[in-house]
Amino acid sequence: MTSAIIDIIAGRGRDLGGFSVRRVLPIGHRKTVGPFIFFDHLGPVTMPPGAGMDVRPHPHIGLATVTYLFEGRINHRDSLGSVQAIEPGAVNWMTAGHGIVHSERSTDADRASGQAMHGIQSWVALPQALEETEPSFVHHPASTLPTLERPGVRLRVIAGTAYGATSPVATASPTFYVEALLDAGAELDVCDEHEERAIYPVDQAIELEGQSYPAGSMLVLARDAPVRFRAPQGGRVMLLGGAALDGERHVFWNFVSSRRERIEQAKADWNAQKFARVPGETEFIPLPSL
Repeated sequence: MTSAIIDIIAGRGRDLGGFSVRRVLPIGHRKTVGPFIFFDHLGPVTMPPGAGMDVRPHPHIGLATVTYLFEGRINHRDSLGSVQAIEPGAVNWMTAGHGIVHSERSTDADRASGQAMHGIQSWVALPQALEETEPSFVHHPASTLPTLERPGVRLRVIAGTAYGATSPVATASPTFYVEALLDAGAELDVCDEHEERAIYPVDQAIELEGQSYPAGSMLVLARDAPVRFRAPQGGRVMLLGGAALDGERHVFWNFVSSRRERIEQAKADWNAQKFARVPGETEFIPLPSL
């Protein structure tokens, strides 16, 4: 019997300056699942009073960032002048296009009181024809996202189309991104209308094809394969994917492009501080040496 799982990617710990993430994508042998080219599992972490998240201004090109929280709050500021706090169940979708700069910090109130933080930060690569589009930022409150019920399962369609529902979050290519909350022992079929798919158990192991897979590992699925998984202890599972990208992408730091020379130009522009600035911010993250 052929397995429906074609790849298993274990998350790797990364320190982002005061808090840790589990980085899943990209990895050497697999950069993408559908348009998703970056997938970081943030936390869970509890920050004491006086501490907080401080991701200084940094640039992006050729992608859209997707921030989704299970717990906590992050204040987003960008070079378009956007200022938006994101809370659990909502979506911040920032299209970088030809270039944008943003910061992500704890609010003053959360910094004073301390807070728990837990969520997923991901990027989707833009189609080649839109890599140099105008940058934009959109916030979608949790109440605007479709929610669905299955036996023992609650689904939220974060972006794209899945399970017969369509998110209001506009995507640049066929995409799906779903949060599933499962009761202990519940089962769920993975929607099969998309070309590339993956499952990411966030906090509890899942069972698939008689095997157990731990939280923090992404299971990449074969195309068109019927897939049903079980959550013995319940838990939260992210489902993601979409159409395969229209060609290879190069990645350096926060830059994504189908052209290597565009990456080099972005590096030179950031070193020369030619990107637009974030109003109210004076700090920035220097270009990495590697």
